[in-house]
Amino acid sequence: MILAVLRSRLKPDILDEYAPVSKRMSELAPTTAGYISHKGFVAEDGERITIVEFESEEAMEKWRTHPEHVDAKRRGYREFYTYFSYQICSVTHARSWTARALATPDK
Repeated sequence: MILAVLRSRLKPDILDEYAPVSKRMSELAPTTAGYISHKGFVAEDGERITIVEFESEEAMEKWRTHPEHVDAKRRGYREFYTYFSYQICSVTHARSWTARALATPDK
């Protein structure tokens, strides 16, 4: 699995223009073969973090070079962000755990 960790800060008062582009990318990304998931978070200080999971580097490359995504990135650098960085990470080990619901005793 490959993770892309994206960090950014938006210019002030740009959310109305940014939101539809972000929404479109969120709709488009899952159509890429090998895409697994993505989630975004906004920290208290305004920094935005997005974590995107792909099955492979090839899948990530398909997304990176998708023409509509390329245009959105270009627009982001020019119009939306005061700061942007990314890290591409190979997952070497993963584990997850989900708690079971506790049974409630009969009364």
